[in-house]
Amino acid sequence: MTGERPLALGLDLGTSGVRAVAVDERGALVAEATRTYPLLTPRPGWTEQRPEDWVDASLSALAELAAQLTGAPVALGLSGQMHGLVALDGAGEPVRPALLWNDQRTGEAVRELEAAVPKETLVARTGNPAITGFQLPKLLWLRAAEPEAFARTRHVLLPKDFLGFVLSGERAAEPSDASGTGCFHLETKTWDEEVLGALGLSADLFPPIVPSHAVVGRLRGALAERTGLPKGLPVVAGAGDNAAAATGLGLSSRTPRLGSVSLGTSGVVFAPLKAPTPDPGGRVHLFCHADGGYHLLGVTLAAAGSLEWYRKTFCPERSFGELVAEAASSPPGASGVTFKPYLAGERTPHLNPDLRGSWTGLSLATRHADVVRALLEGVAFSLRDAYDIIRPLSPLERALVTGGGAKSELWVQMVADVLELPLAKPEQNQGAAYGAALLAWQGVGRVEHAADLARTAVAAEVTPASAAPYEAALRRYRSGH
Repeated sequence: MTGERPLALGLDLGTSGVRAVAVDERGALVAEATRTYPLLTPRPGWTEQRPEDWVDASLSALAELAAQLTGAPVALGLSGQMHGLVALDGAGEPVRPALLWNDQRTGEAVRELEAAVPKETLVARTGNPAITGFQLPKLLWLRAAEPEAFARTRHVLLPKDFLGFVLSGERAAEPSDASGTGCFHLETKTWDEEVLGALGLSADLFPPIVPSHAVVGRLRGALAERTGLPKGLPVVAGAGDNAAAATGLGLSSRTPRLGSVSLGTSGVVFAPLKAPTPDPGGRVHLFCHADGGYHLLGVTLAAAGSLEWYRKTFCPERSFGELVAEAASSPPGASGVTFKPYLAGERTPHLNPDLRGSWTGLSLATRHADVVRALLEGVAFSLRDAYDIIRPLSPLERALVTGGGAKSELWVQMVADVLELPLAKPEQNQGAAYGAALLAWQGVGRVEHAADLARTAVAAEVTPASAAPYEAALRRYRSGH
C-alpha cells in the first residue's frame, strides 16, 4: 500500500459470502473484494455455517482488498447477517457450527419463550414477539437439544461480533444487531435481565453493548501480517446488515420521513423512527438503528426470490426481462389471477414459517402473462401489508427502491401505485459493507453522522399513479379468493 489518502474499510459477513470495501473521505467506493463459503443444511429447515469458514474468507478478502489500496486504511467497520448464534467456550472457540437467521428448528423454543414471557410484555420491552429466527430461541434450543455444548458455552455472539472478536480479541455488541436477538431492551439499550431471568439465563453470556460507531478494539498483529493491513487498525462495531445498508443509503432517524423499499430476494420496507414505538401486535420488526435511533422493518421472505424461483422452475430459458415484458401485456389485476408469495413461509404480518405460496383464480382463459403479472402483484401486495402496519407508526413521504427487482420499471411503478408512495431509484446502492465503512469514518471522528457521507444522488423518480386498478385484486389477495 502506498500513498497518504486515508481510507475506511467495511466488511459485510453475508449468508453466502463476505464483501470487503474501501471508501474514501468523500464517500466514494475505491476498491472491493469478495469471498464465498458453504451453507450447511444437516436437516430440513436447519441452516448452519462454520465460523472458521467466515474467518478464513474474511481474512482472504481483506488481504485481496489491501493489495488493491493506494491509500492508508484508518479503520475497519463491520456488518453482517443478523440473528445468528455463535456459542463460544471459555477459550473463545466455537462449541458447534453457528445457527443462522433462517434456521427454523426453534419452534419448541419459541413456545417455551412465549410461556415464560407473555407476548405483549416481550413486544413492549424488545420490540418484537418470539420469532424462530432470532438468537434467543436458538440459545434455548441449544440448552435443550445439545446440553453438553450448552454446558461448555461461556459467551454468545452474533456473527459480525464474532468476527470482531477474532480480529481484535475484544467481545462487544452494538444496538442494531443486538435488538434482533429477542432479549435486548430497546428503551434502555441493555440486555433485558428480566426476560433472560424468566428463562433461567444470565446476561453475563452476552457481550458489553457499545454504540455502532464505537471502536471496539484494534487489529491483532498476526492478522495484520496475514492481511497486509496495519497492525493496530481500529475495528469499529458497525451494524446489522439492514441498518448498515440503510446507513449507506443515507437513511437516518434524524430524517424519519425517508425510508426504503427493497425488491431483493426478500422484500423489505424500512422506516426510521426517533423513539422506540412498536406495533402492539409485533407484526413488523422494531430494531435499533445505527445512528442511535430506531427503525421499523416489514419483511416478505420471497420478493424477487419468487420471480427467480418461477423462472428456474418453469421457464429457465427465459430471462427476467422477458418475463416482466410479457407480464406488461396483462392488465392490472392479472385478469383475476392472484398469487400469494409465501414460498418460504412469511414474516410480515403473519409470522408463520408454515405458510405456503399459491395461485388462485386460474381459468381456461388465463394466459402466461397473467400468471407472471399476478406474481409481481402478489409481491407488491405483500409489501402493502407491511406498509399498512408501518404507516400509522412512521408515515413515509418518499422511499428509495433497491434490489434486483428495482431494475424493472413495470414492477417499481406497480409497487409505487400499490403503496401509494413516491419511490426513487438511487444512482448507487453499495449495500451493508459500504454502510459499515461509513460507520468506520464516524468511529475515528472524520464525520459526525455516518449517513451524511452516503452518496445519495437519485437516478430516477417514480410517482404513484393510482391504486384504484389494484383494489379488487388486493381484496382478493387478502380474502384468499
